[in-house]
Amino acid sequence: MKKAFVFLLAIAATCFAQDFRQMGSNYYAYPTPSAKYTKVPAGYKPFYLSHYGRHGSRFHQPADHYHMLFNTLAKADSLGKLTDTGKILLAHAKFLEEYAAPRAGDLTQLGVAQLQGIAIRMVKNFPEIFKNDAFVEAYASTSTRCVVSMAAFLEELRAQRPKIDIHQESGKYLMAFISPLDFGKIIGESNTPAWQKENEKLYSHVDPSRMMNSIFNDPAYVKKNIDAGDLYSKIYEIGNSLQGSPEIAFSFDELWTPEELAARWHAQNAWWYSVLGNNPFAKKQGLENARPLLKNFLDVADKVIAADTVKPSKNAPKKTAATLRFGHDTVIFPFAVLLQLENGSMNTGIETADMENLHKVWRDYEISPMAANVQFVFYKSSKKGAPILVKVMLNEIEQKLPVTCDAATVKNCPAAPYYRWEDVKEFYGKIAAEK
Repeated sequence: MKKAFVFLLAIAATCFAQDFRQMGSNYYAYPTPSAKYTKVPAGYKPFYLSHYGRHGSRFHQPADHYHMLFNTLAKADSLGKLTDTGKILLAHAKFLEEYAAPRAGDLTQLGVAQLQGIAIRMVKNFPEIFKNDAFVEAYASTSTRCVVSMAAFLEELRAQRPKIDIHQESGKYLMAFISPLDFGKIIGESNTPAWQKENEKLYSHVDPSRMMNSIFNDPAYVKKNIDAGDLYSKIYEIGNSLQGSPEIAFSFDELWTPEELAARWHAQNAWWYSVLGNNPFAKKQGLENARPLLKNFLDVADKVIAADTVKPSKNAPKKTAATLRFGHDTVIFPFAVLLQLENGSMNTGIETADMENLHKVWRDYEISPMAANVQFVFYKSSKKGAPILVKVMLNEIEQKLPVTCDAATVKNCPAAPYYRWEDVKEFYGKIAAEK
Protein backbone atom coordinates (compact mmCIF):
# COMPACT_ATOMS: atom_id res chain seq x y z
CA MET A 1 0.00 0.00 0.00
CA LYS A 2 2.80 2.42 0.92
CA LYS A 3 4.60 1.82 -2.38
CA ALA A 4 1.36 2.33 -4.26
CA PHE A 5 0.74 5.60 -2.49
CA VAL A 6 4.26 6.84 -3.19
CA PHE A 7 3.60 6.04 -6.85
CA LEU A 8 0.41 8.09 -6.70
CA LEU A 9 2.33 10.96 -5.15
CA ALA A 10 4.84 10.81 -7.96
CA ILE A 11 2.00 11.07 -10.46
CA ALA A 12 0.47 13.96 -8.55
CA ALA A 13 3.84 15.71 -8.41
CA THR A 14 4.18 15.37 -12.17
CA CYS A 15 0.67 16.70 -12.73
CA PHE A 16 1.11 19.69 -10.46
CA ALA A 17 4.78 20.50 -10.99
CA GLN A 18 3.83 23.23 -13.43
CA ASP A 19 1.93 25.08 -10.71
CA PHE A 20 2.76 24.72 -7.01
CA ARG A 21 0.13 27.38 -6.37
CA GLN A 22 -2.76 24.96 -6.89
CA MET A 23 -1.59 22.87 -3.98
CA GLY A 24 -2.01 26.00 -1.91
CA SER A 25 -5.54 24.73 -1.26
CA ASN A 26 -8.02 27.52 -0.49
CA TYR A 27 -5.19 30.07 -0.74
CA TYR A 28 -4.93 29.46 -4.48
CA ALA A 29 -5.12 32.88 -6.12
CA TYR A 30 -8.11 33.13 -8.44
CA PRO A 31 -7.15 32.13 -12.00
CA THR A 32 -8.54 34.12 -14.92
CA PRO A 33 -10.99 31.77 -16.65
CA SER A 34 -10.39 30.94 -20.30
CA ALA A 35 -13.28 28.54 -21.03
CA LYS A 36 -15.69 29.51 -23.81
CA TYR A 37 -19.42 29.57 -23.13
CA THR A 38 -21.99 27.31 -24.77
CA LYS A 39 -24.24 29.04 -27.28
CA VAL A 40 -27.47 30.33 -25.75
CA PRO A 41 -30.61 28.55 -27.02
CA ALA A 42 -32.24 30.37 -29.92
CA GLY A 43 -34.50 33.24 -28.93
CA TYR A 44 -33.22 33.48 -25.34
CA LYS A 45 -31.47 36.40 -23.61
CA PRO A 46 -30.14 36.75 -20.05
CA PHE A 47 -32.21 38.98 -17.76
CA TYR A 48 -31.13 38.17 -14.18
CA LEU A 49 -27.99 37.00 -12.38
CA SER A 50 -27.75 35.60 -8.85
CA HIS A 51 -24.28 35.41 -7.29
CA TYR A 52 -22.38 34.36 -4.18
CA GLY A 53 -18.69 35.14 -4.05
CA ARG A 54 -15.85 34.59 -1.64
CA HIS A 55 -13.67 37.56 -0.76
CA GLY A 56 -10.47 37.98 -2.76
CA SER A 57 -6.94 37.00 -1.73
CA ARG A 58 -6.10 37.92 1.83
CA PHE A 59 -3.16 37.86 4.18
CA HIS A 60 -2.86 34.72 6.26
CA GLN A 61 -4.49 34.71 9.67
CA PRO A 62 -4.15 34.67 12.61
CA ALA A 63 -1.23 36.98 13.30
CA ASP A 64 -0.02 34.51 15.94
CA HIS A 65 1.13 32.18 13.15
CA TYR A 66 3.53 34.82 11.86
CA HIS A 67 4.74 35.44 15.41
CA MET A 68 5.30 31.73 15.99
CA LEU A 69 7.31 31.32 12.78
CA PHE A 70 9.52 34.33 13.48
CA ASN A 71 10.04 33.65 17.20
CA THR A 72 10.87 29.97 16.62
CA LEU A 73 13.51 30.80 14.03
CA ALA A 74 14.90 33.80 15.91
CA LYS A 75 15.42 31.73 19.06
CA ALA A 76 17.15 28.97 17.10
CA ASP A 77 19.37 31.53 15.39
CA SER A 78 20.40 33.05 18.72
CA LEU A 79 21.67 29.60 19.69
CA GLY A 80 23.45 29.01 16.39
CA LYS A 81 21.01 26.29 15.30
CA LEU A 82 20.05 27.53 11.83
CA THR A 83 21.49 26.43 8.50
CA ASP A 84 22.01 28.92 5.68
CA THR A 85 18.52 27.98 4.44
CA GLY A 86 17.18 28.57 7.93
CA LYS A 87 18.77 32.02 8.04
CA ILE A 88 17.14 32.96 4.74
CA LEU A 89 13.80 31.73 6.08
CA LEU A 90 14.35 33.80 9.23
CA ALA A 91 14.89 36.94 7.13
CA HIS A 92 11.64 36.22 5.30
CA ALA A 93 9.84 35.56 8.58
CA LYS A 94 11.11 38.87 9.98
CA PHE A 95 9.73 40.73 6.97
CA LEU A 96 6.37 39.00 7.34
CA GLU A 97 6.31 39.74 11.06
CA GLU A 98 6.57 43.45 10.24
CA TYR A 99 4.57 43.63 7.00
CA ALA A 100 1.97 40.84 7.01
CA ALA A 101 1.18 40.18 10.67
CA PRO A 102 -0.40 43.63 11.21
CA ARG A 103 -2.57 42.92 8.13
CA ALA A 104 -3.55 39.36 9.12
CA GLY A 105 -6.84 38.43 7.45
CA ASP A 106 -7.09 41.66 5.45
CA LEU A 107 -7.76 41.77 1.72
CA THR A 108 -4.63 42.18 -0.40
CA GLN A 109 -4.35 44.42 -3.44
CA LEU A 110 -4.42 41.32 -5.62
CA GLY A 111 -7.68 40.47 -3.88
CA VAL A 112 -9.08 43.83 -4.93
CA ALA A 113 -7.97 43.22 -8.52
CA GLN A 114 -9.57 39.77 -8.55
CA LEU A 115 -13.00 41.18 -7.66
CA GLN A 116 -12.63 43.94 -10.23
CA GLY A 117 -11.75 41.40 -12.90
CA ILE A 118 -14.83 39.30 -12.14
CA ALA A 119 -17.02 42.41 -12.36
CA ILE A 120 -15.54 43.36 -15.73
CA ARG A 121 -16.14 39.90 -17.16
CA MET A 122 -19.66 39.73 -15.72
CA VAL A 123 -20.64 42.89 -17.61
CA LYS A 124 -18.84 41.73 -20.75
CA ASN A 125 -20.44 38.28 -20.70
CA PHE A 126 -23.96 39.44 -19.86
CA PRO A 127 -24.38 43.01 -21.13
CA GLU A 128 -28.15 42.60 -21.45
CA ILE A 129 -28.43 42.27 -17.67
CA PHE A 130 -26.42 45.40 -16.87
CA LYS A 131 -27.82 47.80 -19.44
CA ASN A 132 -28.69 51.43 -18.70
CA ASP A 133 -29.83 52.01 -15.10
CA ALA A 134 -30.20 48.35 -14.14
CA PHE A 135 -30.91 47.81 -10.44
CA VAL A 136 -28.34 45.72 -8.55
CA GLU A 137 -28.64 44.51 -4.96
CA ALA A 138 -25.39 43.73 -3.13
CA TYR A 139 -24.95 42.23 0.34
CA ALA A 140 -21.77 41.46 2.27
CA SER A 141 -20.71 39.54 5.34
CA THR A 142 -19.80 41.76 8.29
CA SER A 143 -16.17 40.71 7.81
CA THR A 144 -14.08 43.68 6.69
CA ARG A 145 -12.44 41.76 3.83
CA CYS A 146 -15.88 40.89 2.47
CA VAL A 147 -17.08 44.50 2.69
CA VAL A 148 -13.94 45.68 0.89
CA SER A 149 -14.41 42.93 -1.71
CA MET A 150 -17.97 44.13 -2.34
CA ALA A 151 -16.73 47.72 -2.61
CA ALA A 152 -14.04 46.74 -5.15
CA PHE A 153 -16.56 44.78 -7.22
CA LEU A 154 -19.19 47.54 -7.22
CA GLU A 155 -16.60 50.25 -7.93
CA GLU A 156 -15.64 48.41 -11.11
CA LEU A 157 -19.25 47.65 -11.95
CA ARG A 158 -20.07 51.35 -11.81
CA ALA A 159 -16.97 52.17 -13.86
CA GLN A 160 -18.26 49.80 -16.54
CA ARG A 161 -21.86 51.02 -16.28
CA PRO A 162 -21.96 54.57 -14.81
CA LYS A 163 -25.77 54.77 -14.81
CA ILE A 164 -26.30 51.56 -12.88
CA ASP A 165 -28.45 51.77 -9.73
CA ILE A 166 -26.86 49.97 -6.77
CA HIS A 167 -28.25 49.08 -3.36
CA GLN A 168 -25.52 47.82 -1.05
CA GLU A 169 -25.35 46.88 2.61
CA SER A 170 -23.66 44.75 5.22
CA GLY A 171 -25.29 43.81 8.50
CA LYS A 172 -25.63 41.12 11.14
CA TYR A 173 -29.11 40.18 9.97
CA LEU A 174 -27.73 39.22 6.55
CA MET A 175 -25.48 36.60 8.11
CA ALA A 176 -28.51 34.30 8.40
CA PHE A 177 -27.85 33.28 4.79
CA ILE A 178 -24.41 34.73 4.02
CA SER A 179 -22.59 32.84 6.82
CA PRO A 180 -24.93 31.48 9.51
CA LEU A 181 -22.92 28.95 11.54
CA ASP A 182 -19.88 28.92 13.85
CA PHE A 183 -17.05 27.37 11.83
CA GLY A 184 -15.22 26.26 14.98
CA LYS A 185 -18.26 24.24 16.00
CA ILE A 186 -18.48 22.70 12.53
CA ILE A 187 -14.85 21.58 12.79
CA GLY A 188 -15.46 20.01 16.18
CA GLU A 189 -18.56 18.12 15.03
CA SER A 190 -16.74 16.86 11.93
CA ASN A 191 -13.84 15.39 13.88
CA THR A 192 -15.39 11.97 14.42
CA PRO A 193 -13.35 8.90 15.45
CA ALA A 194 -13.91 7.45 11.97
CA TRP A 195 -12.47 10.59 10.35
CA GLN A 196 -9.55 10.70 12.78
CA LYS A 197 -8.44 7.27 11.55
CA GLU A 198 -8.58 8.39 7.92
CA ASN A 199 -6.77 11.62 8.75
CA GLU A 200 -3.98 9.70 10.48
CA LYS A 201 -3.52 7.56 7.38
CA LEU A 202 -3.07 10.65 5.21
CA TYR A 203 -0.70 12.33 7.63
CA SER A 204 1.40 9.19 7.89
CA HIS A 205 2.71 10.23 4.45
CA VAL A 206 3.43 13.80 5.60
CA ASP A 207 7.04 13.83 6.77
CA PRO A 208 8.59 17.14 7.90
CA SER A 209 12.03 15.66 8.73
CA ARG A 210 13.83 16.56 5.49
CA MET A 211 12.62 20.16 5.65
CA MET A 212 13.54 20.44 9.33
CA ASN A 213 17.04 19.20 8.52
CA SER A 214 17.33 21.85 5.81
CA ILE A 215 16.38 24.62 8.27
CA PHE A 216 18.10 23.50 11.50
CA ASN A 217 21.64 22.18 11.86
CA ASP A 218 21.05 20.18 15.06
CA PRO A 219 18.53 17.27 14.99
CA ALA A 220 18.72 16.93 18.76
CA TYR A 221 17.68 20.58 19.16
CA VAL A 222 14.74 20.02 16.83
CA LYS A 223 13.62 16.92 18.70
CA LYS A 224 13.74 18.67 22.06
CA ASN A 225 12.53 22.18 21.17
CA ILE A 226 10.54 22.18 17.92
CA ASP A 227 7.06 20.85 17.19
CA ALA A 228 8.08 19.83 13.69
CA GLY A 229 4.57 19.00 12.49
CA ASP A 230 3.19 22.33 13.65
CA LEU A 231 6.05 24.35 12.15
CA TYR A 232 5.69 22.40 8.90
CA SER A 233 2.01 23.34 8.75
CA LYS A 234 2.70 27.01 9.49
CA ILE A 235 5.26 27.10 6.67
CA TYR A 236 2.70 25.45 4.39
CA GLU A 237 -0.13 27.85 5.27
CA ILE A 238 1.87 31.08 5.36
CA GLY A 239 3.76 30.10 2.23
CA ASN A 240 0.52 29.42 0.38
CA SER A 241 -0.83 32.84 1.31
CA LEU A 242 2.13 34.59 -0.32
CA GLN A 243 0.70 34.02 -3.81
CA GLY A 244 -1.97 36.53 -2.85
CA SER A 245 0.66 39.24 -2.30
CA PRO A 246 2.80 39.48 -5.45
CA GLU A 247 4.43 42.61 -4.06
CA ILE A 248 6.34 40.28 -1.68
CA ALA A 249 9.47 39.31 -3.56
CA PHE A 250 9.94 35.80 -2.14
CA SER A 251 8.06 32.53 -1.68
CA PHE A 252 8.55 29.34 0.35
CA ASP A 253 8.45 27.10 -2.73
CA GLU A 254 12.14 26.24 -2.55
CA LEU A 255 11.60 24.58 0.83
CA TRP A 256 9.42 21.84 -0.69
CA THR A 257 9.91 18.87 -2.94
CA PRO A 258 6.97 18.13 -5.27
CA GLU A 259 6.30 14.87 -3.40
CA GLU A 260 6.21 16.58 -0.01
CA LEU A 261 3.89 19.31 -1.20
CA ALA A 262 1.57 16.78 -2.87
CA ALA A 263 1.35 14.73 0.33
CA ARG A 264 0.61 17.79 2.45
CA TRP A 265 -1.99 19.06 -0.02
CA HIS A 266 -3.69 15.65 -0.17
CA ALA A 267 -4.18 15.86 3.59
CA GLN A 268 -5.39 19.45 3.41
CA ASN A 269 -7.79 18.71 0.57
CA ALA A 270 -9.26 15.79 2.52
CA TRP A 271 -9.61 17.96 5.63
CA TRP A 272 -11.76 20.49 3.77
CA TYR A 273 -13.78 17.57 2.42
CA SER A 274 -14.29 16.23 5.94
CA VAL A 275 -15.43 19.57 7.34
CA LEU A 276 -17.47 21.04 4.47
CA GLY A 277 -17.90 18.23 1.95
CA ASN A 278 -19.95 15.06 1.52
CA ASN A 279 -17.51 12.99 3.57
CA PRO A 280 -18.97 9.64 4.76
CA PHE A 281 -16.64 9.61 7.78
CA ALA A 282 -17.95 12.91 9.19
CA LYS A 283 -21.35 14.18 10.33
CA LYS A 284 -21.71 16.58 7.36
CA GLN A 285 -22.78 19.42 9.63
CA GLY A 286 -20.83 21.76 7.39
CA LEU A 287 -23.46 21.41 4.69
CA GLU A 288 -25.94 23.17 6.97
CA ASN A 289 -23.82 26.31 6.62
CA ALA A 290 -25.06 26.66 3.02
CA ARG A 291 -28.64 25.42 3.12
CA PRO A 292 -30.04 28.89 4.02
CA LEU A 293 -28.06 30.35 1.11
CA LEU A 294 -29.55 27.82 -1.30
CA LYS A 295 -33.03 28.70 -0.06
CA ASN A 296 -32.23 32.40 -0.48
CA PHE A 297 -31.12 31.82 -4.09
CA LEU A 298 -34.37 30.00 -4.87
CA ASP A 299 -36.68 32.44 -3.08
CA VAL A 300 -35.09 35.61 -4.45
CA ALA A 301 -35.02 34.23 -8.00
CA ASP A 302 -38.71 33.36 -7.79
CA LYS A 303 -39.55 36.90 -6.66
CA VAL A 304 -37.49 38.44 -9.46
CA ILE A 305 -39.10 36.18 -12.07
CA ALA A 306 -42.58 36.97 -10.76
CA ALA A 307 -41.88 40.71 -10.82
CA ASP A 308 -40.53 40.46 -14.36
CA THR A 309 -43.90 39.26 -15.61
CA VAL A 310 -45.69 42.36 -14.27
CA LYS A 311 -45.90 45.49 -16.38
CA PRO A 312 -43.94 48.35 -14.76
CA SER A 313 -45.84 51.24 -13.19
CA LYS A 314 -44.75 54.58 -11.78
CA ASN A 315 -44.89 53.47 -8.16
CA ALA A 316 -43.64 49.92 -8.61
CA PRO A 317 -40.17 49.07 -7.24
CA LYS A 318 -37.41 48.64 -9.80
CA LYS A 319 -36.86 45.17 -11.17
CA THR A 320 -33.70 43.53 -9.86
CA ALA A 321 -31.14 42.74 -12.55
CA ALA A 322 -28.57 41.10 -10.27
CA THR A 323 -28.28 39.93 -6.67
CA LEU A 324 -24.69 39.89 -5.44
CA ARG A 325 -23.60 38.31 -2.15
CA PHE A 326 -20.07 38.46 -0.72
CA GLY A 327 -18.98 35.94 1.88
CA HIS A 328 -16.59 33.15 2.74
CA ASP A 329 -15.08 29.81 1.72
CA THR A 330 -16.84 28.18 4.67
CA VAL A 331 -20.11 28.75 2.80
CA ILE A 332 -19.09 28.44 -0.84
CA PHE A 333 -17.59 24.97 -0.23
CA PRO A 334 -20.82 23.45 1.14
CA PHE A 335 -22.93 25.49 -1.31
CA ALA A 336 -21.08 23.89 -4.22
CA VAL A 337 -21.50 20.48 -2.55
CA LEU A 338 -25.27 20.93 -2.20
CA LEU A 339 -25.44 21.96 -5.85
CA GLN A 340 -23.57 18.77 -6.88
CA LEU A 341 -21.74 20.49 -9.71
CA GLU A 342 -19.86 18.49 -12.29
CA ASN A 343 -17.15 19.58 -14.71
CA GLY A 344 -14.76 17.06 -16.21
CA SER A 345 -13.36 14.80 -13.48
CA MET A 346 -14.55 17.16 -10.77
CA ASN A 347 -17.78 16.48 -8.84
CA THR A 348 -18.39 18.81 -5.92
CA GLY A 349 -21.12 16.65 -4.37
CA ILE A 350 -19.39 13.29 -4.63
CA GLU A 351 -19.40 10.93 -1.65
CA THR A 352 -16.34 8.70 -1.50
CA ALA A 353 -14.48 6.81 1.21
CA ASP A 354 -11.25 6.69 -0.81
CA MET A 355 -9.31 9.55 0.77
CA GLU A 356 -6.01 8.67 -0.89
CA ASN A 357 -7.56 9.22 -4.31
CA LEU A 358 -9.94 12.01 -3.35
CA HIS A 359 -7.88 14.55 -5.30
CA LYS A 360 -8.84 12.83 -8.54
CA VAL A 361 -12.52 13.75 -8.13
CA TRP A 362 -12.67 16.56 -5.54
CA ARG A 363 -10.15 19.42 -5.42
CA ASP A 364 -10.41 22.28 -2.95
CA TYR A 365 -8.57 24.79 -5.13
CA GLU A 366 -11.08 24.29 -7.97
CA ILE A 367 -14.03 24.85 -5.65
CA SER A 368 -12.88 27.69 -3.44
CA PRO A 369 -9.79 29.56 -4.54
CA MET A 370 -9.61 33.14 -3.32
CA ALA A 371 -12.48 35.13 -4.94
CA ALA A 372 -14.38 31.91 -5.72
CA ASN A 373 -17.92 32.47 -6.94
CA VAL A 374 -21.12 30.74 -7.98
CA GLN A 375 -23.34 32.42 -10.57
CA PHE A 376 -26.87 31.48 -11.60
CA VAL A 377 -27.67 33.17 -14.92
CA PHE A 378 -31.35 33.31 -15.93
CA TYR A 379 -32.63 33.50 -19.50
CA LYS A 380 -36.04 34.26 -20.98
CA SER A 381 -37.53 34.07 -24.45
CA SER A 382 -39.90 36.46 -26.19
CA LYS A 383 -41.86 33.41 -27.31
CA LYS A 384 -45.09 33.07 -25.36
CA GLY A 385 -45.10 30.15 -22.94
CA ALA A 386 -41.36 29.49 -23.29
CA PRO A 387 -39.82 28.35 -19.98
CA ILE A 388 -37.27 30.34 -18.01
CA LEU A 389 -33.82 28.77 -18.40
CA VAL A 390 -30.87 28.92 -16.03
CA LYS A 391 -27.23 27.92 -16.15
CA VAL A 392 -24.87 27.63 -13.20
CA MET A 393 -21.21 28.58 -13.22
CA LEU A 394 -18.54 27.83 -10.63
CA ASN A 395 -15.67 30.29 -10.84
CA GLU A 396 -17.06 31.48 -14.20
CA ILE A 397 -16.96 27.97 -15.68
CA GLU A 398 -20.19 26.32 -16.85
CA GLN A 399 -21.28 23.31 -14.81
CA LYS A 400 -23.38 20.22 -15.40
CA LEU A 401 -26.23 19.82 -12.87
CA PRO A 402 -27.85 16.61 -11.58
CA VAL A 403 -31.18 18.02 -12.78
CA THR A 404 -33.32 16.14 -15.26
CA CYS A 405 -36.02 17.22 -17.67
CA ASP A 406 -38.78 14.71 -18.39
CA ALA A 407 -38.58 14.38 -22.16
CA ALA A 408 -41.75 12.30 -22.14
CA THR A 409 -43.84 15.24 -20.96
CA VAL A 410 -41.72 18.25 -21.94
CA LYS A 411 -41.25 19.27 -25.53
CA ASN A 412 -37.71 20.35 -26.43
CA CYS A 413 -35.83 19.82 -23.15
CA PRO A 414 -32.77 22.12 -23.15
CA ALA A 415 -29.26 20.69 -23.26
CA ALA A 416 -26.67 21.27 -20.52
CA PRO A 417 -25.50 23.71 -19.28
CA TYR A 418 -28.99 25.18 -19.74
CA TYR A 419 -31.84 23.87 -17.60
CA ARG A 420 -35.49 24.73 -17.10
CA TRP A 421 -35.85 26.83 -13.96
CA GLU A 422 -38.90 24.78 -13.03
CA ASP A 423 -36.79 21.61 -12.91
CA VAL A 424 -33.91 23.31 -11.11
CA LYS A 425 -36.19 24.82 -8.49
CA GLU A 426 -37.91 21.51 -7.82
CA PHE A 427 -34.64 19.58 -7.47
CA TYR A 428 -32.83 22.06 -5.23
CA GLY A 429 -35.96 23.02 -3.32
CA LYS A 430 -36.00 19.54 -1.78
CA ILE A 431 -32.32 19.85 -0.80
CA ALA A 432 -32.88 23.30 0.71
CA ALA A 433 -35.70 21.90 2.85
CA GLU A 434 -33.68 18.97 4.26
CA LYS A 435 -32.66 19.00 7.93
